Amino acid sequence: MPKPLYIEALIRTDMAKLWRRTQDPAEHQRWDARFTEIDYIGVTTPQRFRYSTTVFGVRIHGEGITSHKREATSALRFRSDHPLSMIVSGSGYWRYIPTHQGIRFLTGYDYVPQWAPADRVFRPLMGWATAWSFDRLRIWLEHDIPPEKTRAFAVVDAAIRAIAIVAAVRTKNPWLALIAFVPKSDKVPAARRCLRKRPLR
Repeated sequence: MPKPLYIEALIRTDMAKLWRRTQDPAEHQRWDARFTEIDYIGVTTPQRFRYSTTVFGVRIHGEGITSHKREATSALRFRSDHPLSMIVSGSGYWRYIPTHQGIRFLTGYDYVPQWAPADRVFRPLMGWATAWSFDRLRIWLEHDIPPEKTRAFAVVDAAIRAIAIVAAVRTKNPWLALIAFVPKSDKVPAARRCLRKRPLR
């Protein structure tokens, strides 16, 4: 059986700001690469919401419910009837744990895939996208750089590294390839900065 996904980021910010950036749908959809739109459906308890993502021009949508204890834990369930959705249904949580170094913002979630064989590729991609998004959120909160800018930073960074490798191959100069391995700036999102396995504590 595939393992549930777990992602954790340490973010140096205050709880109120982190809570708003993650619980307000308008702000959430800005940093989370997994979604194009997130909207609440009325005012209900637990809160109903709808989400969508656009892939190659196709809008895939679903709905869910969420409930929370302020500045502690947020739980949710979600499902999609869209024929192209990779996810049929699922559930998960967000936790906010204050520490002396910052706030441990973490998530754990699992889902029922539409096509099990394809999930072998899709599940790792979802884990990467979640971690990359968490780091983009961290940059927004720690450096006050909007997610739209950090997305552009990531594109430029990837392009420079790809050009360096192509140039190294064409000129037969391996030293140029070293550019591709220069550590990323702290202001460029990177999934590897997030913890991807549940810590033993």
